[in-house]
Amino acid sequence: MYNGDMPSPKRLIFIIITLLIIIFSSINIAGYRSIQQAESALQTHDYQAATESYVRAARILIWRADLWEKAAFAASQQQDFSTAIYYFERAEPTQPGRLALSYSYYQIGDLEAAQRSFEKGAELYQTPDFYEGLALVYRSQKKWDAERSALENQIRLDAGNARAYYRLGVLLTVLDANLALPDLMRAASLDPQFDSAVQTLRAALNLSAAQPDASQQMVAVGRALGLVEEWDLSIVAFEKSLELDSKNPEAWAWLGEAKQHRGEDGRAELDHALELNQKSSIVRALSGLYWIRQKKYQQALAEYLLAAEYDPQNPAWQASIGDAYFKSGDLVSALAAYQHATELAPNESEYWRLLAVFCADNGIRVEDVGLPAAQKAAQLAPDDPLALDALGWSYFSSSRFANAEKILLDATTRFPQHYPAHIHLALTYLAQGNRTAAYGILIHVRDADVNGEDGLFAKRLLEKYFP
Repeated sequence: MYNGDMPSPKRLIFIIITLLIIIFSSINIAGYRSIQQAESALQTHDYQAATESYVRAARILIWRADLWEKAAFAASQQQDFSTAIYYFERAEPTQPGRLALSYSYYQIGDLEAAQRSFEKGAELYQTPDFYEGLALVYRSQKKWDAERSALENQIRLDAGNARAYYRLGVLLTVLDANLALPDLMRAASLDPQFDSAVQTLRAALNLSAAQPDASQQMVAVGRALGLVEEWDLSIVAFEKSLELDSKNPEAWAWLGEAKQHRGEDGRAELDHALELNQKSSIVRALSGLYWIRQKKYQQALAEYLLAAEYDPQNPAWQASIGDAYFKSGDLVSALAAYQHATELAPNESEYWRLLAVFCADNGIRVEDVGLPAAQKAAQLAPDDPLALDALGWSYFSSSRFANAEKILLDATTRFPQHYPAHIHLALTYLAQGNRTAAYGILIHVRDADVNGEDGLFAKRLLEKYFP
């Protein structure tokens, strides 16, 4: 017998089910409201709020494993990579999630975990993105043969990737120089931005092949790698050179130079080079460059003077002497050295340009020496942005503002990423009273070269002229 006040079993079950539906619906509503809040936060780039909302939704809607991945993506967007990793690992990453997880490991410096994750992604998906990431990890680990293999796999899956061809060609200049050129040329043909570096490396490979011994061949390769800012690989080249000939003074000196570019001192290698050959102009010049970086200009000057003594027909040493005299405060001797450089190389634009810039920067003999030198530099190299900029700057320094404007406008139009010409044009506009045009140019350089020297200089000019 049931008490009349109590619901029947069927009704009780109905009530329980109804309550469960209401509770489940409330939970669903709360979960999807959190998803909406996350998506709204993403639209306003509030990635922390988006992360928190996705996490809240994932804890409510426990069957939605994808929400942990969405939280991880949001965390990675705000560069909170440790949090991103935590949430990616709670999810079952999709292909994009696996890639983002791998890069998150890389960003926090856990290269071993990044390598394992990229390798797993490459195994699962066989897409070029994971091999690209693997190549990056191996490069950071200085595992050059492994990087080569990853790049070859990347190219196998993405035959149109110019950057991968370029990097592979650069690697091969050290690992197997005979195979380097086709990949370098392929990179240049796919993307013109690589053409200049490829031509530098191509010339170096030709020069290397003409060297009398294998040790000097690797020195030529290492120097070229330095010119294209591949200092880690240049160190490999110089070390290979020394394996072939441990008494090669130029290899020791260049190894010291390369190490300085990697944040090391490099003095020990330079001293050893001097012990091997005190009369090498290359060794002396690189030693001078070391002292320039240490701001010990008299010691640098002494080294450059010796380099010029041992190799008196080389204009580069005279230009370096001029720079050392300038930094030592002897402008008269600096001017004479720069002029001597142009006498030694009258058909090379670079030395005329250096002379012109020295005169313009210091307001020394601009009319009779600096401006004619700038005109000569531009005549010899009419398509060189450095020469055109030097000519415009020389016109500015001689108060020929209309001429300066004309030349600098041409330079900035033809070479929009040569920011010093933009700055000189802005200064020209300021001298002419055109503050609006000057302001626009300085803003452009500041924003386009945020972390570069030109961008910082533009920022300082803005603060000075437009406080």
